[in-house]
Amino acid sequence: MTTAPFPPPPADTLATTARLSAPSSSAAPAGSDAPAAPSRRARFGSPARIAGAVAHLAALGLVGPVVFTALFGLLSAGLGLLPALLVGAVLLVGLVYALFGVAWLEYARVDGLYGLGLPSPRIRRSEKSGFGGFLHTIWLQTKDGRQWRGVASFAAATVMGLVVLVAAGAVAWGLTLLVGAVFGGRGAGVFAGIPLGGVAAPIAGVLAAVIGLAVMVGLGVLHGVVARGILVPSREAQLEAQARTFDTRRAGAVRAAEVERTRIERDLHDGVQPRLVSIGMTLGLAQNKIDDDPEAAKALVAEAHASTKSAITELRQLARGIHASVLEDRGLDAALSALASRSHIPVTLDVRLTGRCSRAAEAAVYFSIAEALTNAAKHSHAAACRVSVRVREDQTLWARVEDDGRGGARVVPGGGLDGIVNRVTAAGGSARIDSPQGGPTSVEVTVPCAS
Repeated sequence: MTTAPFPPPPADTLATTARLSAPSSSAAPAGSDAPAAPSRRARFGSPARIAGAVAHLAALGLVGPVVFTALFGLLSAGLGLLPALLVGAVLLVGLVYALFGVAWLEYARVDGLYGLGLPSPRIRRSEKSGFGGFLHTIWLQTKDGRQWRGVASFAAATVMGLVVLVAAGAVAWGLTLLVGAVFGGRGAGVFAGIPLGGVAAPIAGVLAAVIGLAVMVGLGVLHGVVARGILVPSREAQLEAQARTFDTRRAGAVRAAEVERTRIERDLHDGVQPRLVSIGMTLGLAQNKIDDDPEAAKALVAEAHASTKSAITELRQLARGIHASVLEDRGLDAALSALASRSHIPVTLDVRLTGRCSRAAEAAVYFSIAEALTNAAKHSHAAACRVSVRVREDQTLWARVEDDGRGGARVVPGGGLDGIVNRVTAAGGSARIDSPQGGPTSVEVTVPCAS
């Protein structure tokens, strides 16, 4: 069953946002402060890396002052125009995200140079909604530690880059002096206002070139040490981040299990159990009438037989909600196709998978989509729903469910949306739920493929 796709909701109309992240042991999710453990085997002393570091520093010596001049210009203009609230505030917000851009480029530069396995910084987002949520988002981004570490590393590299440029100038001056003395037949130069002539010129040229090269090589090595010290978290910080990650995942797993147990109890108590009681009462009536009124007894037995079939169907649906065998046997694409065919509202599937992910990742995404479709059918009054599933380049399984209903969905403890968040968190992923009043409602989940 297919329908025409409908556009995504605009960012400024989002009324409800629930975002909980829990990184797996192999990857840090979006929005997480805990960087993945980088490789500590990077060798900073290899000639190729020293040469690359010197080239980076020379480039930063030229570009860095321009960048910091622009940043300080934004800061000064923002503070100066702060009495004109809107203009000054916009400039200061721009400064915050300009700093984030500098930090992002610095992490990418250092990781590309040394191969430390550093994850890129991520934009911070608040769980709150409305204007207060916007202000909280800006505050979270302003005090983001990884952002400031990236800016500090960029500043240190800029200072070292300026020294590299001076050292490169000394090398060029020394070589010019040496070449003039050797091939020009005479040596002439000036150092600190003192004229150099005769044998002093080539000696000064050699010394300037050697010292300049030594400074450049030393700064190339020092840059790797400084960048590692600033950007790579300490072992204690890594262990603390892993402990927080495991605590979050464990709490999500406990909450998900509790919500699932409550759902099973409710379905059994409200669905199958009353039907089985009714079957027992019907068979009891049939037993009483079997001698006096055989025809009525037959009718009661037939009624009990039909009720038994319905109870079996409900039990099958309940078991499917606990474990989807088609998911394990044929994969997520086939399981979602079967799920869409049973949906009470038309569903457009857009599934593009190149292979299988882990069982935990596929199960988390499948049951999240199933719960989102159930909520859409029960509460949103939606006429259509669209499901998109991808495996992204960072080896995460991403899914989005969007309906065209009336919106206004809220995450409440023990509810279906709470179950989605808990299940995805337990799998090491993140969930984002946007449901403004008037719709549409969208549910996005991201889970590491190897969770």
